[in-house]
Parts: sequence; structure tokens; C-alpha cells
Amino acid sequence: MANHNNSHDGHGAHGGGHSGSMKSYVIGFLLSIVLTIIPLVAVMNDLFSKKVTTVLILIMAILQFAVQLLFFMHIRDEEKPRYNLMALIFGLVILITIVAGSIWIMTYNAVAV
Repeated sequence: MANHNNSHDGHGAHGGGHSGSMKSYVIGFLLSIVLTIIPLVAVMNDLFSKKVTTVLILIMAILQFAVQLLFFMHIRDEEKPRYNLMALIFGLVILITIVAGSIWIMTYNAVAV
């Protein structure tokens, strides 16, 4: 009987996952806003060349993805984060394979008119 989980914060045996603190959510929200505004300003004001702007947008998208995973989806707060991380990496490998394959096919199999 002494080993029962008497947690009153909603994280008991049937708690259904972790939740972040208000501070974590606010930091994640502010980072998301900043990571959205930076490429928006760069595009709207033509601050950089087309290639630099494209790279900036891609970098901001990757950082936005990381912020979403860490601050809102709590990828590092799980009891067994390794399984979630492995599933995420596998999904990313599949996604990259499909996107890269599609780009390769569209690039090298285009018919000149």
C-alpha cells in the first residue's frame, strides 16, 4: 500500500501525460511568434536575395518545428522519450525520402517542350 502513487497534480498512473508550466508555454509562444515574424519581414521587405530568403525560411521552419516539439508536444518530458524520438526520426526519414525522391523525379524526368 505504501507504493501507491498519490499524486494530486494530475500526473498519477492514469494522468494521461505531462503538461508544461505556464512559463514554458509563454516562452514557446514567444519563440514561435519571433520565428514566424523573421521570415515574414525578410520576404515583405525584400531584405535578401531569393536564395538567401529561401534558406532563411527553411532554417526558421526547422527551428519552429523544434520549438513545437520541445515546448508544446513535450518530446523530452515523456517517461520513455526514446520510443517517441525513434518514431519521430523514422517519420522524418520517410518524409525526407518522399520529398527528396519527388524532387529528384520532377527534376530529372521533366520533358522539355
